Amino acid sequence: MRIGVPKESKNLEFRVGLVPDGVRALVDAGHEVCVEAGAGRGSGFGDEDYRKAGAQIVDAEEAFGAQLVVKVKEPNAEEVAWLRSGQTLFAYLHLAAAPALADALRAAGVMAIGYETIQSPDGAFPVLAPMSEVAGRLATQIGAHLLQKDQGGRGLLLGGVPGVLRGKVTILGAGTVGINALRVAHALGAEVDVLDVDLRRLTYVYDLFHGELNTVYSNPTNIARSVASADLLVGAVYVSGRRAPVLVSEDVVAQMQAGSVIVDVAVDQGGCIETIHPTTHADPTYEVHGVLHYGVANMPGAVPRTSTFALTNTTLPFVERIAALGVEEAVREDPSLALGANVWRGEIVCRGVAESLELPYRPLASLL
Repeated sequence: MRIGVPKESKNLEFRVGLVPDGVRALVDAGHEVCVEAGAGRGSGFGDEDYRKAGAQIVDAEEAFGAQLVVKVKEPNAEEVAWLRSGQTLFAYLHLAAAPALADALRAAGVMAIGYETIQSPDGAFPVLAPMSEVAGRLATQIGAHLLQKDQGGRGLLLGGVPGVLRGKVTILGAGTVGINALRVAHALGAEVDVLDVDLRRLTYVYDLFHGELNTVYSNPTNIARSVASADLLVGAVYVSGRRAPVLVSEDVVAQMQAGSVIVDVAVDQGGCIETIHPTTHADPTYEVHGVLHYGVANMPGAVPRTSTFALTNTTLPFVERIAALGVEEAVREDPSLALGANVWRGEIVCRGVAESLELPYRPLASLL
């Protein structure tokens, strides 16, 4: 199979779809890999590293012309125009918050598999997890930085010092993003509220951190109370394939103290805070009601060396399976990969995406 690895086009996105060692494994298995010139530079891999691994260095259009296109983030409009019917696109898609992209991929006739909806039998999201770990840790790290007065924040140190109250972090969701945001907040010495509707998860988090945090059942009253007193609010909600539920209204945001900070990691699924909208690494923040909002939809792109290795550790086995078997046979044999299918030859085959976009849903099995 011919596999294309384009350079990422999203603002200041420095990750790349495959590392050179992954290219070597695919080439050794008899596949062709074409990598766009400069695709790996942001992650510390030069074109020569890919050549030595057996890749061909090509332009963007040729990379997008391969049978299997392996990316990190969703393609832009120009890139979708290069795709042809029958190709497979393998990348983060987040289509529930991107109706125009969903329409374009349907029109292109491609098989689009989203990393974020690949789900293992135990309910875990193996390809989403490493980027959620990175984004969760970054959320608190970035939030702590934005709380500095020179960054527009309250001028508050999250951990405090002797004789001075600590800052407070509210985390909505105790999943992978939430627990990693919690790790950093706890290490900094902040007071932390973690809210979730899953009491078993709250019990796990409480035990993991030896009770050194507040675990709170998530309902509108508890959310409003915790958010109003938070110096840093982290949105960490994910529902597979679906638009994130809005848990914090603008009225609640207006009750936060001026100079407080919101980091909504769920922004790529539409966001769980009413006042959030996507921003970029080049222009990451804006204010609403005096509260600083950070809505960068590709947070792990800021630490590409860590993120690229972590991501390709999980994507490469799926790429190898698709390349060896062909995409149809691969999804027949691997139920986890089949759940990753979002668009298939013009049809929406992910129920969460279809319902979020109010489009017809077709079960993947009916199209194979």
